[in-house]
Amino acid sequence: MKRFLSRIRGAGGDRGVGSVEFAVLAVVVLALGFTIIQTGFYFHAKSVAQSAARQGVEAGRQYNAGAGDGVAQAQTYLARFGDSVRGASVSSGGSTAETVRITVRGHVATLVPGLTLEVAEHADAPVERVTAP
Repeated sequence: MKRFLSRIRGAGGDRGVGSVEFAVLAVVVLALGFTIIQTGFYFHAKSVAQSAARQGVEAGRQYNAGAGDGVAQAQTYLARFGDSVRGASVSSGGSTAETVRITVRGHVATLVPGLTLEVAEHADAPVERVTAP
């Protein structure tokens, strides 16, 4: 009886199971890999948008500079380094006579068709001015 059962098992009882296990595991590993890469894309785009906003604020807060100078500097930064922020828009909304606020918004490059991720970063700082003693 033992010989008979071992012949049945050995004759094809588990044949092809390794291929199915590999296929299931490959899908999980690929999904995990794409998730890690997409997360990296998101945080890189977020970092670039934040850097562009900071560059804009530093240009806009200088003595006798305007918020438009900050927007122009942020756009220049994005033109040089902003490939990961698609369709970026820069605004100086929220700026006052005493503070400059630059906001950068855009979309993240994605691996999955139909997936849209947005980044919106801002920076603000006081405007440099001369005060009387």
